[in-house]
Formats: sequence, C-alpha cells, structure tokens
Amino acid sequence: MKRKLGLLYGGKSAEHDVSLSTAKAVIQALNFDQYDVFPIYITREGEWRKGAQLTMPVENTDDLVFQKDGNEEKPNDISSFLVSDGKPFDVIFPLLHGTNGEDGTVQGLLEVLNLPYVGNGVLASAAGMDKVVMKQLFEVAGLQQVPYVYFIRKEWQKKQEELLKEMEDKLSWPMFVKPANLGSSVGISKATNHEELIKAVDLALKYDRKIVVETGITAREVEMAVLGNDEPKVSVPGEIKPVTDFYDYDSKYNDNQTDLLIPAPVSDNVIANMSDMAKRAFKIIDCSGLVRADFFVTAEDEIYINEINTMPGFTPVSMYPILWQNTNLSYSDLIEELISLAIERHEEKQQLQYQ
Repeated sequence: MKRKLGLLYGGKSAEHDVSLSTAKAVIQALNFDQYDVFPIYITREGEWRKGAQLTMPVENTDDLVFQKDGNEEKPNDISSFLVSDGKPFDVIFPLLHGTNGEDGTVQGLLEVLNLPYVGNGVLASAAGMDKVVMKQLFEVAGLQQVPYVYFIRKEWQKKQEELLKEMEDKLSWPMFVKPANLGSSVGISKATNHEELIKAVDLALKYDRKIVVETGITAREVEMAVLGNDEPKVSVPGEIKPVTDFYDYDSKYNDNQTDLLIPAPVSDNVIANMSDMAKRAFKIIDCSGLVRADFFVTAEDEIYINEINTMPGFTPVSMYPILWQNTNLSYSDLIEELISLAIERHEEKQQLQYQ
C-alpha cells in the first residue's frame, strides 16, 4: 500500500526560494509507485495553500507556487492541510529552510498533531537554528570553535561603540558577521576594518535581532553529512573551494563555479576527528534524521567546528546529498532512509506513557 506523503515547502523566510528548489529536487527523486505525494505550499506571508496530489515530478518551481484562485483546497484550519480523504498523512517531509520552518516552529505543530515527520525535532531544530545557542552547547561538549562575540539589536542601538571595542579587542581581522537565526549565507558579510564591520552589522540586523561575529581564520572549509537517530553515521568529507571571498549565497545556489572536492584531501586522522566531532555535535543538540556538520581545517590540521545545519539543502548543488552519493547512498535511497528514520522515531515516541 502506498504511503501518503505531505511535502511542506516555501515559508515566511529569506530562504523561501531555496526551499522551492529543494522541494523540486526531492519531488523529482521520489518514487511515485510508493507514495501518494501532496504538495503544501507556504507563501512568503505565511499563508498555507494545498495543491492537488502530484502524480509525476514537476519541471520547475513555478509549478509549486499555488495562487489563491487556483485549484488548491481551502481547509478551515492548518491541521486540515495535513490530511487526505479525512485521514492524516503517513509522514510529513518539511522542506523548509530558515525562520518559521527550520527553527522548531513547524516541528512543534507536527508534534502537537502527533504526525511523523522527517528531520530534527523541536529542540534540535531551535538550537541548531540559533548560532549562539548552538555555540554555547558546543562549548559544553568541549568542541573547539573560533572566537566569537554576540549581541542583540537593542544593545547595538544603545552601546555601539562599546560593542565595537569588544569585538576589536576579543577578535581578529577579518571578521565574519552573521544573523544568528538564518542559513544559506543570507545576510553574512566579511569585514576587514572598522567601517566595514559597522556596515556588516547593520546588514545582518535586517535579517535577525541577534548577531554573532566571529574571527576569520585561514583554513579549508570541510563538511560531513550525518544521518541517523540514536546511532548516527557520517559520510565521506567534502571540501568547498569557492571562487569568491567566502562561500556566500550566490556561490551556493547561483554561480555554479564553486569546486567541491569529494572526498576531501585530508588525512585519516583528520577524518576520524571530524567524524567524532560531528557525532558529538549531533548528540549534544539531540538531533535526528539529518545534519550537515561544517568545519574549518587549518594547514596544521587543527579542526574547528563552524556549525551544523539541521535542514541542509537538497538542491542539485547541495553538499549534503552529494556527500551521501559519494558514500554509496543515492539521492532516492537517501530520501527513503530519511522517511524510514522519521517513522522509526515516531513509533518510538508512541511507546511513551502519559498517565
């Protein structure tokens, strides 16, 4: 019997377009002989719209954007979007990146509705989304990181000079300025002097109220994919060699000029240490399903964990699926594994007692 699979994508996020690309790629890889596939689109304004059941892959992302005057169903409440013929979907696949999707909000809704869903739960999603909380948890786990400073918008407005002095005293040039709660390199800038630092903070504050500023180091960018629930496994490592100053949004999704070295040319010792750090990061944040762990590796083979991404992209140029393809797990098999992990986790939760 086919499983009913609901795909959640779009979202009220700066990463809306990335989500559409991810949804298109996943749909093209799904086995329609095994699943009845239902697209659920969330607009940039946060409005939910349900499309008709898909019977074949879509050719472009425009086919995934439903207008108000389309043929989509118009349920009375959000929970009605997650059923077909009066029965809940067998599993939900959230393909949402960034705010209001990757941060635990949608995961909380699915938990309340007691629906199986692919990927990380509420805690892992929220902690993985907030780079500051993530870094603080990494510190507890003893994972080595580059020096950083963080603050919120109100602090910047009230004591800008004091914060600038703190950053210039504690950190070294260049510095990378990031919104704490976004991915896909949205709002991230490299600052090499005082004036650029101010502009970088102002830009980042357009995307989030909390900012993290890090010391930039000379290092290679190496990533590993993590897959599993209680016993995660890791992929081969992959190295990113962008043609730009750093791996920004265009490098990830538009220019197609970034070189990916897979497997990364690093020593067995570095691979073993990164694997250990990736699994520890996965467990300290209580992850499930999938995670991409990003590292800096210096010329002296010193390893710093940069961050983990709890909903890495699934676009054709995304590192996560490419890493697994190079670890003998195809794109379609990876999707099957993620769905199986979601159902496994859900079934385990059903054994809990609430009386």
